[in-house]
Amino acid sequence: MTEKTAITPPTHTTPPAKFSHGVKKGNILQVAGQVGFLPATDGKPPTPAGDTLRAQTLQTLANVAAVLEEGGATWEDVIMMRIYLTDTAHFAEFNEIYDAYFADLKSVPAARTTVYVGLPAGLLVEIDALAVLG
Repeated sequence: MTEKTAITPPTHTTPPAKFSHGVKKGNILQVAGQVGFLPATDGKPPTPAGDTLRAQTLQTLANVAAVLEEGGATWEDVIMMRIYLTDTAHFAEFNEIYDAYFADLKSVPAARTTVYVGLPAGLLVEIDALAVLG
């Protein structure tokens, strides 16, 4: 039986409950929903990267990338992403940011974007990813 390993990059806070920022089992890595919090600072609560969709999206992508890297994966290994926005008016801007960020990606993942209003106050985007290594 393949062991399941929790992934928490040094840039991330320890989860407040029994969950992980990512889980790797065999060659599969699931990145849990990440938001636009700046890298963790001891003794300080999580802080959003800013109040704009651009700032939060870029930080969210950096946070997903940190979990991928800690788990031995890259964006090229990602086969599925789920994006949650808090406002339908953000779809076009998000797509522009996303397209620019992944402009050099050889093979783009499948993706699903939806509107979700349950994020903590001030957060505009959440992204999770599924990667298959090797």
